[in-house]
Amino acid sequence: MQDKIALITGGSRGLGRNTALHAARRGADIILTYRSGERQAEEAVAEIRAMGRRAAALQLDVADAASFAGFAERIGRELAAQWQRGQFDFLVNNAGMGVYASYAETTPQQFDDLVNVHFKGPFFLTQALLPLIADGGRIVNISSGLTRFALPGHAAYASMKGAMEVLTRYQAKELGARGIAVNIVAPGAIETDFGGGAVRDDPELNRYLAGQTALGRAGLPDDVGGAIAALLGEGNRWVTAQRIEVSGGMFL
Repeated sequence: MQDKIALITGGSRGLGRNTALHAARRGADIILTYRSGERQAEEAVAEIRAMGRRAAALQLDVADAASFAGFAERIGRELAAQWQRGQFDFLVNNAGMGVYASYAETTPQQFDDLVNVHFKGPFFLTQALLPLIADGGRIVNISSGLTRFALPGHAAYASMKGAMEVLTRYQAKELGARGIAVNIVAPGAIETDFGGGAVRDDPELNRYLAGQTALGRAGLPDDVGGAIAALLGEGNRWVTAQRIEVSGGMFL
């Protein structure tokens, strides 16, 4: 990945930050986005720079599609100022949020929030950034194991991720002429602060999930961040249009 640049949304915390660190260790420079955690974002940038890689953090609300044209212009200015380049190589659409509600109790507002962050946002952000993604680049979207197995309380969230899986195949088909590979990674249960940190902080839930996982434990951020970063590597240049589940074998 030497001399490659990766843009990772939601890269200030959780899986996004872990992915950024793994990609930087593999030799990539990093642009990460954050919605409100500027201090966390700057800490991540400092950690990446300590590895000898270049990095920048830009504010972005992925739910605000009207801001994407302006964000693309900011990315262009950042690339010119720090890298003397007009394009970057890898886009990881990682930013997200969780809503836990039964199907019967899901509200229109919760549904709209999930659409904006998990489907409309990545759909139109990627579109806005297409001129800035280098030919031969990579796009990695994020899904969930919940598109394969069903757990009550996640109907709306999983539906958005299912839509992203379909979009991934269309992106791979339509962007293939530019040599851009597009894949989607579906994590299982991971010990992060996502969704209030329940998998990490609730011992009973953690034990239950470990018992339902072939490899015998809940996932860790390194399990997923490392897999995403590996998809950006040269050895995976011929992989495209794939849903890659990174769950340790949940609910087989």
